[in-house]
Amino acid sequence: MTFHVRSFALAALTVALTAGLMAAPARAADATTAPRTGFETSGGTRWTGEEEERSFLAAVDRASDRVALSRIGTTKQGRELALVAIGARPAATVTTVLLICSQHGNEPSGREACLTTVRDLAFARDRQTRAFLARTEILVIPNANPDGRAADIRGNSDRVDVNRDHIALKTAEGRAMAAVIRDHRPDVIYDLHEYGASPPYYDRDLFDLWPRNLNTDSRVHRESKALSERYVRPAAEDKGHTSGTYGIWTDPATGEPIRQVAGDGQERILRNASGVKNSVGLLIESRVDPLTDAEKADPAVNNRRRVSSQLAALEGLMSFAGERGPAVRAATSLARWNGFLDRGPIYLGGADNTPATPAETLADPPCGYRLDGTQFAEVKDELALHGVVAREVGDGAFVPLRQSQRKLVPLLLDARATYRLASGQPVTAC
Repeated sequence: MTFHVRSFALAALTVALTAGLMAAPARAADATTAPRTGFETSGGTRWTGEEEERSFLAAVDRASDRVALSRIGTTKQGRELALVAIGARPAATVTTVLLICSQHGNEPSGREACLTTVRDLAFARDRQTRAFLARTEILVIPNANPDGRAADIRGNSDRVDVNRDHIALKTAEGRAMAAVIRDHRPDVIYDLHEYGASPPYYDRDLFDLWPRNLNTDSRVHRESKALSERYVRPAAEDKGHTSGTYGIWTDPATGEPIRQVAGDGQERILRNASGVKNSVGLLIESRVDPLTDAEKADPAVNNRRRVSSQLAALEGLMSFAGERGPAVRAATSLARWNGFLDRGPIYLGGADNTPATPAETLADPPCGYRLDGTQFAEVKDELALHGVVAREVGDGAFVPLRQSQRKLVPLLLDARATYRLASGQPVTAC
């Protein structure tokens, strides 16, 4: 079954690309009063403003009983980090999907796609969407870096790349996302970005990539690749967009890979942290650069193509969640349960396309790590945000590997881990 949210946004953007203007919403009984983003009302000539975003989300929340809007944090400059929940409430038979939108503040198309997706799911009246939302919880962080978005910069107000903070959790933005992942335990985490092309080797409309970190459970890894290869890319291509693997340059004549420029297995990136934390993960990147003469002549045309490609890919995500929900829940549940079995190696390096060296492999991991009092005081809040269980012992703590986040623990506490929080003392006898 292919999932179709024939959204206000996607319908409007399709018309815009063919007629050069934005169409009015065309669905639902109250389509004439449904809120629209600043991007939509401007025909793509500008991105939705900060106050417009707040007003838009508040209006959707007021008008739809499917939606719950909450604050999950506040940035250094005092801007709200919001979470939107749509559809079913958490249960064993519900698939939870988390959208993380525009972690990089100068990559706005994902945010626009997320905002209109929130609205479209909130107001859709067709039977298929209602059935989908009865068994699926959609969580959306529409603007994961509002300070960066306001300044149109990649990082946050301290110029920190939020998408390199999913281990250290030093930023308000990273901490808020970690708490959502801990508390909601999403089955799927979908991370929306944009990229700059390098023609002719690296210039598709959309790139995506699954978790490459070797600590991703094999079932979760398999579902993540299926999300990419069987759903997201085909959905984008069905709408006329080209797609490929993020970080891989290809020969324009043969399509064969010739160079990897990004997309490694480092755990501090959300795409990989998702896999380590037992969620199916996917990074999506839309092309910023104009493609056609029309896009070069009119930035609004380019902007609309960027957003429409994100929306097309999101249709693939929704189809995946609707069709493979039970299989995905089984994969994530088993991955979490396997942590309590405390079996198998743990990797401090490598990726699914780069084998870990012996020095990067804990073939026989310790049963846990001992932190002294000073260490524990420094990292206990971060451990809690990660959902890692620590038992206070004396003036310090013991962090066992026998827990659902087993493969995360050494990445946080082993002295050989690149992005560790502390160098704990391995305990081999428990």
